[in-house]
Amino acid sequence: MEYHFINEFRRGGNMLDKPPHTTDITEQTEHNIHSANTNYNFLSRNYKHKINAYLSGQFIYRQSYYGTQRDPNAYGTTADNSMMGGVQYSYSSERFLFMPSVVTTGVELNYNTMSDEMLGYNRKLDQEVNTKSTFLQNEWKNAAWSILTGVRLDKHNLIKKAILSPRINIRYAPTPLVVLRGGYSTGFRAPQAFDEDLHITAVGGEVSIIQLSPGLKPEYSQTVSISADLYKAFGPVETNLLIEGFYTHLKDVFLLEEIGKDPQGNLLKERRNGSGAVVKGVNIEGKIAPGRKFQLQMGGTIQESMYNKPESWSNNPNVDPQRKMFRTPDIYGYFTATCTPTEAFNISLSGVYTGPMLVQHFAGYIPEDTEFRTPGFFDSTIKLAYNFFATDKTTWQLNGGVQNILNSFQKDFDRGPLRDAGYMYGPSLPRTFFAGIKLTM
Repeated sequence: MEYHFINEFRRGGNMLDKPPHTTDITEQTEHNIHSANTNYNFLSRNYKHKINAYLSGQFIYRQSYYGTQRDPNAYGTTADNSMMGGVQYSYSSERFLFMPSVVTTGVELNYNTMSDEMLGYNRKLDQEVNTKSTFLQNEWKNAAWSILTGVRLDKHNLIKKAILSPRINIRYAPTPLVVLRGGYSTGFRAPQAFDEDLHITAVGGEVSIIQLSPGLKPEYSQTVSISADLYKAFGPVETNLLIEGFYTHLKDVFLLEEIGKDPQGNLLKERRNGSGAVVKGVNIEGKIAPGRKFQLQMGGTIQESMYNKPESWSNNPNVDPQRKMFRTPDIYGYFTATCTPTEAFNISLSGVYTGPMLVQHFAGYIPEDTEFRTPGFFDSTIKLAYNFFATDKTTWQLNGGVQNILNSFQKDFDRGPLRDAGYMYGPSLPRTFFAGIKLTM
């Protein structure tokens, strides 16, 4: 059994030493988060029967202020409580039809209550949702083949009919050095308010509020993927190459559209269903290990994320509807390299590349809503660590390094009380130096 408690305070804006309602612009939250989980496992003496029962919960209480222009009515409170529990049963068979198999079945219940109140913005939300689920799957597996088929049935209290979600995954290894995989899966998102819908963003000296469309329908997804995993040794050098293709179709995709202003002059955005969307692409990853002292891993993805039809996001007549999904770069990648010259000394170098992407920029600091294509960013970090072995079980570590070595960082932030607080992209930190001490016992 585990229990965790987190108290978190965040604040952004100006006049940080003043109460929020006496500033030009402030976004502030304080969270008290309680979470706990427990589980029970049973395994029979012949290892054929396995039972797993689990229960977890998370209880969040948030006090917030999202306001501009010294607004005294921008305070709010949120209570978001979730619980999940279920039971799984697995049976291992030496042969079922044509191959050894493991069949798994179970039931699960997800329950959530959310109460959000911001009286200054005339917003009061009381939502109670639950999902009752049952599932059945079977995995046939031997040295060369693995075939997993399964189905899940979900009944969400905000959706009239139960939703059946099948999936299948196949693995074939003609040799130990070649592994081929293919899969198909389905999923859905319920037409409910999520935590991100409660976030209020300051825009143009006012605030932006998200509301759900009265006719919001579930979002459905279907995904197909294929991959080849290749292994090869060149003398002492071990290598691995993964090539993967993926295709996801979204039906009734969720999107946000600016629909005007409320009686108080606040910007309204509505979460509604779009025409649909397709996300497809290719991912390539590689690993090289010349020996125990050096390892390199890298990967890159090329993808396209497009709506089926151009979708409106602004009520500005000068902004055309857009097919391209916002904040979805067409190319991105990463690398990590570790070098251990001695048992005590370690060097690690890593980097993340995010390609250009389309972002929204709302009026306020700028005269009217517009779209902007960001530049690409390469965020690299180096860390040096040295271990002092005090005893067999105690180790002190001194470490230090630089995050975002090249200072690849956004340079066109909005300023002042009329800024669009959501107009942020790229790495979260500029060039940052760090140092630390770590004790392991």
